[in-house]
Amino acid sequence: MVVERSMNSDYLSNTYLVGQAGGEGFFVDAGGPVAPLLAAAERNDITPTHVLLTHHLGDHVQELGRLTERWPDLQVLAHPEEPVDGVTGEMLPGKVVRVGALEVTPLHTPGHTAGMLSLLVEGNVFTGDTLFKNSVGGVRAPGSTSYADLRGSIMDTLMALPPETIIRPGHTEPTTVAAEWEGNAFIRVWRGLDPEGDEPCTALGEPATLVLLGDDYDGGHKAWIRWPDGRDDIVPGSRVQRG
Repeated sequence: MVVERSMNSDYLSNTYLVGQAGGEGFFVDAGGPVAPLLAAAERNDITPTHVLLTHHLGDHVQELGRLTERWPDLQVLAHPEEPVDGVTGEMLPGKVVRVGALEVTPLHTPGHTAGMLSLLVEGNVFTGDTLFKNSVGGVRAPGSTSYADLRGSIMDTLMALPPETIIRPGHTEPTTVAAEWEGNAFIRVWRGLDPEGDEPCTALGEPATLVLLGDDYDGGHKAWIRWPDGRDDIVPGSRVQRG
């Protein structure tokens, strides 16, 4: 199986081409730049038939039109709760999408958005904005649901995959289930290996408790905070003032 990745230099968001040399293939997301993937399709003699969207946010769909212009018959699939112009059909959790000899299993991983899908194919899982190398998605983007959903998606769905599964996230570098199970700071606290923090802070302009200030994919930080009413939240680290 061929996997080619192109990363947007502004948003650090990934678009992937997946397929078999000399056969059919598909794109995961369409944030661009897609030109390197068009070249990769030609180089590997891959005929794309689908665009499979993890979710609706602009940094993952903004170059969809360039793909459908090149291949007008592409099937563009997304979860029905993800509003994307240009979608031609639904992609539902557990309902296998067949692309040539490849079978893609959509996994519902809500939190960052309601209809977020991770896509499992041949030992690889494309996780959108749910799980990154050393970090996790936030729950403050348009269409997000809850901290509980995000944690459940990671711990009950993605971390339940075989340890050797390659995680190909929606932003920056790949990792594995095993690496995140052992090294991801959020997962380590959720597993009970490391303690929760209790530092007072101000988050989004409101008083809160800083449970964890972890890494983010862009070199900054992602913060797990707890509000005075006991609700947990994942917010950008830049929106947290300590002390």
